[in-house]
Amino acid sequence: MPVKIPESVLVVIHTPALEVLLIERADKPGFWQSVTGSLDAPDEPLPATAARELFEETGIVADGERIALCDWGLANIYEIYPVWRHRYAPGVTHNTEHVFSVCVPRETPIVLSPREHLQHVWLPHVEAADRCFSSSNAEAILQLPRRLPHLLNDAG
Repeated sequence: MPVKIPESVLVVIHTPALEVLLIERADKPGFWQSVTGSLDAPDEPLPATAARELFEETGIVADGERIALCDWGLANIYEIYPVWRHRYAPGVTHNTEHVFSVCVPRETPIVLSPREHLQHVWLPHVEAADRCFSSSNAEAILQLPRRLPHLLNDAG
């Protein structure tokens, strides 16, 4: 298996009412998160990575019209959990995560990748932040109310 690139995206999926979609990891049951994923190649554009991961993990297509990704222009650098470091080149201990969000209707069908996720749940944003195992994911969710007017304007 090729080594992962230590640069990734986080895509917070939410409704206009600030319900947030969380998905439970198959490789770590009990670990809930938003969509995440690493670049497939060093030159893969971040929006392309975000759109690809959104589709692969939830079946949601960011068409740029009805469903549009919003790049927050925010990057978090965090230490990679030791349990997942074997996926990276030797000596890699930190990852740079770029934050995106997407606002979708509540009735949007969710199709999980069974090898990656066990189940999904829609939660009010504060409850969703509390359930996330990743502090950067939780912080992004908690920023939604401040960003929502801007996000809705960008999306429509």
